[in-house]
Amino acid sequence: MGARLSSRSTKRSHQTRECSKGSSAATVKIVRADGKVRQYKEPLQARLITSQNPSFFLCSSESLSLDSCPPQVAEEEELQAGQIYFLLPLALAHKPLRLPDLCDLAIKASSVVGNDGVEILSADSKFIPS
Repeated sequence: MGARLSSRSTKRSHQTRECSKGSSAATVKIVRADGKVRQYKEPLQARLITSQNPSFFLCSSESLSLDSCPPQVAEEEELQAGQIYFLLPLALAHKPLRLPDLCDLAIKASSVVGNDGVEILSADSKFIPS
């Protein structure tokens, strides 16, 4: 009997977490170098962001790894809803990421979870880093 109650409780809390993440998961999230986050409701190609920011490149949070250069998202790639992307200075494109670099990016991305400094925009909005 205890296992069933525990199981139901676990399912219920899991469903609550999914619901609370639902609206955020439906957006493309871009973290700027200053830590501010912008969310886009519509799908968009990487070139929309990089063309407005010629001294920066986009990389996916999922592709970052220690002691490797951050891989650039291709200009024609469609940014995926529910994913976090970083807008990084081109100077970092050929520099392997060290542990402090990854920690800094993780701290900036954590604002996505708490929605601190998040702006929700349409795909035609200008994106200019500070």
